[in-house]
Amino acid sequence: MKNKKSRKIKPKLNKKNQELGQTKSSAKLVLFIFGIGPIIGIAIFLYSKGFFNSPIM
Repeated sequence: MKNKKSRKIKPKLNKKNQELGQTKSSAKLVLFIFGIGPIIGIAIFLYSKGFFNSPIM
């Protein structure tokens, strides 16, 4: 006869899944801020220096 291993539901798995979800969302937020933030900063800097103004002929 083969012995069947009993499977017990561990409550720690649910907690880890919640923590993983929180870290995923916070990681997405951090990547968004550090990805979009410098682009916006560079655009504001260039606009303040007149980079986007058309040259006068």
